[in-house]
Amino acid sequence: MKKFLLIITFLACLLSRQTLFAQQRSNPDTAKIPASATFQQEAKTTYPKVVGYVSFILPIVTVNKDETIYNFNGTTSIGFPVGVNVLYSDKFGFSYEFTPTIKSGQGVSKTSNILFDPGTMFRFQHGFTIITRLAFETSGRYGFTPVFNKVYARTKDINYFVAMSLPARFGNSAPASIGLNIQFGFTFN
Repeated sequence: MKKFLLIITFLACLLSRQTLFAQQRSNPDTAKIPASATFQQEAKTTYPKVVGYVSFILPIVTVNKDETIYNFNGTTSIGFPVGVNVLYSDKFGFSYEFTPTIKSGQGVSKTSNILFDPGTMFRFQHGFTIITRLAFETSGRYGFTPVFNKVYARTKDINYFVAMSLPARFGNSAPASIGLNIQFGFTFN
């Protein structure tokens, strides 16, 4: 439980508003630009705009009526989401994502699941986005995943982000579950 509280505290600090202005703008092509800064190119953006991204995601904990499962406790899972975001405006977009997951434990590692999770993107100021995703897994599970995404550094070509997601899953003769994941990645502008 202490690990869980420590992770929640860490995520809250990452997503807090006061970290938005921790860096000063010095050069438009540097990762040290605060999320609130805008480039001239962004003011001229034409929509729709298509951007791709790559990332990795770590499930922290999954809870169902029978048990609580922590990652890194006997087995380890890591996902590698890749996707395309179609941005229709500076406020709205649609995301298509595929996530293969590798599970390792007891001397064996394998691809355990592939997730397709499309969703709508609600974009806000300061690089904050809420994504409402549906979820369809090759394991037979389905559900939805709210994602809270924050761009923490921008360059001319790449935006770096961190996200926290709460996957809710059902089906395949397993109890309903909810989890907590953390994701790090970057989008290609």
